Amino acid sequence: MKKTIVSAALGALALGAAYATPASAADVSACLITKTDTNPFFVKMKEGATAKAQELGVTLKAYAGKVDGDSESQVAAIETCIADGAKGILIAASDTKGIVPSVQKAREAGLLVIALDTPLEPVDSADMTFATDNLLAGKLIGQWAAATLGDAAKDARIAFLDLTPSQPSVDVLRDQGFMIGFGIDPKDPNKIGDEDDPRIVGHDITNGNEEGGRAAMENLLQKDPSITVVHTINEPAAAGAYEALKAVGKEKDVLIVSVDGGCPGVKNVAEGVIGATSQQYPLMMAALGIEAIKKFADTGEKPAATEGKNFFDTGVALVTDKPATGVESIDTKAGTDKCWG
Repeated sequence: MKKTIVSAALGALALGAAYATPASAADVSACLITKTDTNPFFVKMKEGATAKAQELGVTLKAYAGKVDGDSESQVAAIETCIADGAKGILIAASDTKGIVPSVQKAREAGLLVIALDTPLEPVDSADMTFATDNLLAGKLIGQWAAATLGDAAKDARIAFLDLTPSQPSVDVLRDQGFMIGFGIDPKDPNKIGDEDDPRIVGHDITNGNEEGGRAAMENLLQKDPSITVVHTINEPAAAGAYEALKAVGKEKDVLIVSVDGGCPGVKNVAEGVIGATSQQYPLMMAALGIEAIKKFADTGEKPAATEGKNFFDTGVALVTDKPATGVESIDTKAGTDKCWG
């Protein structure tokens, strides 16, 4: 199934003007730089890049931050890739603004730089972004939560479990997308925390892992024990939030929504831990990225964006076993067929 999805997307991948010197397959090397090498999302991303690199005869070197938010290690990896003569870099940036000068240095050295999953700020700091429409992913879970609550949505008490203090773009897009979908005015759409909707209990950071999700949920429960809805940046954070709620006997009273679509997350949807999740496709992002670097090395052509967007959209689907009227979704059986990790 995943192979079919990737093949279809590759067929739709548009390529633009030629600017680089062609190279033989033996000369082509690429770098993959992820936020961590433990999160299942990035593990699957590495698998996709590795498989496609082997298929195309591209030499791949992989790097990762020590933890989500470790931009210093990513900067060092970019320097190494430039020094090694790589033809291109695929990067899921921890600091979407702070990494830009290093990315610019790589592009000036002739490397193709593609952001995976997490857009840089500004988005055209990279040659292209291959990602889920993260704003749409947030909207879908916000719409589902509001429709599921019905009239109770107007009195909801909402907790936001976000990523890191630097507010990387993927965090902001999902967070603000949820608000738009739920019917909350996000105020500045590029900033988390400036909204004034009285239903919002607060925001806390999770570093995108289960331990962080548990701690953030505990903090927000201390602020307001009547929380009814929890938005989480990803499924590990959602699992941590559930454990914190379970510890105080509130796991059945709170609606948790998330984004990722990993196999553990889809399983948690099937078991009622998470109400709904927006599924994305990291293997396809990475495979397309390697394909684009190979094409760039061979012909100088750079990838183009999906029509009407400023990035190449790798798709998203809402996964839930409790469909809501007016919100398109797939069930956990279909989600399991497409999950990762």
